[in-house]
Amino acid sequence: MIADDLKMLMQIPGLSGHEARVAEAIAELMPISCTTDRLGNLIATFPGTDPSVMLFTHMDQLGFIVRKIEEDGLIRLHRMGGVPERALPSQAVVLSTRDGRDIPGVLANKSHHATQPDEKYTVLRAAELYVDTGHGSKLAVEAAGIAIGTPVTYAPNVIELAQGRIAGTSVDDRAGCAVLLDVARSLANRTGGPTVHVVFSTQEEFNLRGALPAAQSLKPDIAIQIDLMLASDTPDTSDLGEMVLGGGPGMSLYSFHGRGTLNGVLPHPGLVSLFEGVAQDRRISLQRSAQVGVLTDLSYVQQVGAGVASIDLGFAMRYSHSSLEVCQLSDLEALSELLIAGIQGIGPSFALERW
Repeated sequence: MIADDLKMLMQIPGLSGHEARVAEAIAELMPISCTTDRLGNLIATFPGTDPSVMLFTHMDQLGFIVRKIEEDGLIRLHRMGGVPERALPSQAVVLSTRDGRDIPGVLANKSHHATQPDEKYTVLRAAELYVDTGHGSKLAVEAAGIAIGTPVTYAPNVIELAQGRIAGTSVDDRAGCAVLLDVARSLANRTGGPTVHVVFSTQEEFNLRGALPAAQSLKPDIAIQIDLMLASDTPDTSDLGEMVLGGGPGMSLYSFHGRGTLNGVLPHPGLVSLFEGVAQDRRISLQRSAQVGVLTDLSYVQQVGAGVASIDLGFAMRYSHSSLEVCQLSDLEALSELLIAGIQGIGPSFALERW
């Protein structure tokens, strides 16, 4: 079920601020009805006892916004989110119109035969690139429904690799969405347990906008964020930690952005102990992560009200923010099992104070 949901969701474009199609697909798969707020967050509440839990992940993906259409029909862009500029030329993209059509295009790469020696190792800024949709004129582009402000994303792609690994677009964080759908189906059939607000949030890739208003409205006692954790099992990442594909779900013990926001998360000790105990009891291999350069919605959600007991859980992922991210299905399945058992273990006696 997780595999099918993931592959389906990866095929739906959903730039930050333009998540409606993703939200509609998720709402159709949810076992109970959902509500939305003014930022488009999708929320489903499973009633129970205190303390209450907000379990969340983000629906949106990074990409671009059309900023200018040249007279010859070539299209200039602004980046939205942490798009890696060195990996952009020759990428296939789609431009999503207001009426729900996805128009294919190509992020142009200068012809090799016209490339000068001093250009071969130069990374162009996104503002210097352009999209070719083949229309040939500004009038034709506009007639196709493309305008300034049109969202642009990597062309949806799903590749099934060996060992149960999935490569493609928006694994960050449609994998998290697939896990939460699996958890929600279990919550719908449980007897007892805490109140759980399952939230599929918006605009995470655009400065972490969506989850904070949801938390301010729901006022949870506990927040559990689901997101990628950087895999460090390739030659270029081996010094970043010990997260590996196929090693089971991950738990963050330290995250710090360090790129202007100076924000991050130090998890609640009680939640660390809870999930460590569940992993041990159920023989789930639980990986540990401590990383710099990472920032999630939880950085802000933890500060709501008198403070929210918080923890980041997730899955190892390679090649983050590229057009072909990679995760392993067994990690997602084990993460769902960990969440279901861990949340069920939260009762009235759970200590919300850190000490």
